[in-house]
Amino acid sequence: MRALVLGASGGIGQALSARLTADGVRVTGLSRSGDGLDLTQADTVAHHAGRLQGQDFDLILNAIGALVIDGHQPEKSMDAVDPDAMAAQFALNATGVALAIRHFAPLLARDRRSVFGSLSARVGSIGDNGLGGWVGYRAAKAAQNQIIRTAAIEYRRRNRHAILVALHPGTVETPLTARYTARYPTITPDRSAEALLAVIATLTPKDSGSFHDWKGQRVPW
Repeated sequence: MRALVLGASGGIGQALSARLTADGVRVTGLSRSGDGLDLTQADTVAHHAGRLQGQDFDLILNAIGALVIDGHQPEKSMDAVDPDAMAAQFALNATGVALAIRHFAPLLARDRRSVFGSLSARVGSIGDNGLGGWVGYRAAKAAQNQIIRTAAIEYRRRNRHAILVALHPGTVETPLTARYTARYPTITPDRSAEALLAVIATLTPKDSGSFHDWKGQRVPW
């Protein structure tokens, strides 16, 4: 079995890579800090995908994302909406995922079950939003979910064995969440990785285009 982890240097990405390696999976890891992969720069995405041409993967996981970009904290109200901050959120957490699917999903194995999973967030659920706030991050993650849903429809025609899903990893103890975890129960990156891989193991092509949390429960759009 072969796996590709995008964002392999981050907290969850490292944990996913370690878990997969321990299970005997051959893991290829890419990151911005280690390899120059930047989902906001289309040329770097195309370059790294091109280097992997000829390989096929049973599992591709996108663990790249950010809550705070260029110092812009999540908005507490609409009065704090900033167009540049929102554009940066969409560039990484939405458009970046579309680029990852465009360039990396063709590397999914075509003769057997294969999965492309991207880490979304429960706060990107429109149906589950009862608190408000965090406008840019919520909207970008909601856009990511729509991108994955749309790509899954296309991939039913392109690769009948492929499963494309959005995954909520839980509130994980990483630098991304450090300022926001006091009010919420958290889990370690290793626990999140273990749970996510267990969820992925249960998926079938009928689940392509769906949104699951780390406990295996479907998250409303």
